[in-house]
Amino acid sequence: MNKNILNQLDRIERNTQLAAKNVLTLEDVAVLTGLSKSHLYKLTCYKKIPHYKPNGKQIYFDRKEIEDWMKQNKVTSIDELEEAADNYLAGMGGNK
Repeated sequence: MNKNILNQLDRIERNTQLAAKNVLTLEDVAVLTGLSKSHLYKLTCYKKIPHYKPNGKQIYFDRKEIEDWMKQNKVTSIDELEEAADNYLAGMGGNK
């Protein structure tokens, strides 16, 4: 088989296995977040990302906690701001 096809199949297999996991390794989180392993080590060192060290050495992560961490500090869209303003103004009209 073509080497490119084999590489793509390997990547698909790794991503499929990753999708089924709830407890993630540092390598898994690097793939999931797109962050480098060295940056993830810094984040764990400064306790900026939720993680676990059950035996004091290997670092593990909970998928849901990582997904929640990735979703923090949401930037509100223009549509959401306009909807909130419309709702606020509609509420003011009823309180006169």
